Amino acid sequence: MNIKKVVLSLGLFAFAASAIAQDGTIYPLDNPSEPNAILLNTGGVEDQPAPETWFRQWGDPMARNISTATLTPFLPEPGKANGAAVIVAPGGGFRWLSMGNEGWEVAEALAKQGIAAFVLKYRLFPTPESLDDFSDWMNRPRPAAPTNSGEPAPRPAIDLTNQLEDAEAAYAMIIDRAEEWGVDPERIGMIGFSAGAGLTMHSTLNSKSMKLAFIGPIYGGMGPVEVPKDAPPMFNVIASDDFLFRGQFGVIDSWFKAGIPVEFHLYQNGGHGFGLGNPNRTSNRWFDAFVHWLDVNKFLIAKSE
Repeated sequence: MNIKKVVLSLGLFAFAASAIAQDGTIYPLDNPSEPNAILLNTGGVEDQPAPETWFRQWGDPMARNISTATLTPFLPEPGKANGAAVIVAPGGGFRWLSMGNEGWEVAEALAKQGIAAFVLKYRLFPTPESLDDFSDWMNRPRPAAPTNSGEPAPRPAIDLTNQLEDAEAAYAMIIDRAEEWGVDPERIGMIGFSAGAGLTMHSTLNSKSMKLAFIGPIYGGMGPVEVPKDAPPMFNVIASDDFLFRGQFGVIDSWFKAGIPVEFHLYQNGGHGFGLGNPNRTSNRWFDAFVHWLDVNKFLIAKSE
């Protein structure tokens, strides 16, 4: 069980470091109305002193101190749906969520491909209530990544009980409303970014109720794991200049040795937090490759009766 938690070495304090010509300063942002968000009714967060608040950084909307989990559907246009569905889990080190870059934008792109997408706004660990204090906390000095050879030391495991409950509730809701949303219950996958990739992997390794058809950890932890016998096929993406990569291929090797289909894209550049892509980066084509992978593996084709 411990090795399953070690996989969550996904940079608990990672923030979007994309080299785009925008201001990295944290600005306050009014909470959006989110009219299509559906409550998951999974409870609150213990010792949460602050309400949910939003901010903008690198031009993207982000949320923190989330105590109420929701699921927002992005459904394909009528006549375009192919029955596949994807739970989208944004990242943010479990302290905030990059809702635009790694949530809504990805879901919209999936819906355009005929895939029903569902953005999971999962519960987070508390951060300072004051935006100034939060900004100072985000900008605090961090230890440098190890440069010596050999396997890097694993990061401490964290308790993802709340987050797993939220993912399981999202999956259960999609199953329950599959006919209404035009979803094939046997073709529900999950894709996540950074911490969201960690939650995707944690759900795959630990959930007793989720039967994911496929998973897509995007720039998540790369350490080895114990692969369940019924693990789904995996599409994995990371850039070589991402601080989470560190020359590791453990999770890929684990899937390969378990005999489970795996596709791995190691891009020359892209850094961390690139979402669908940033200017002039080789990682910008990952989404096209992901859709092609889904198509080749027949996840976009309804099973014959």
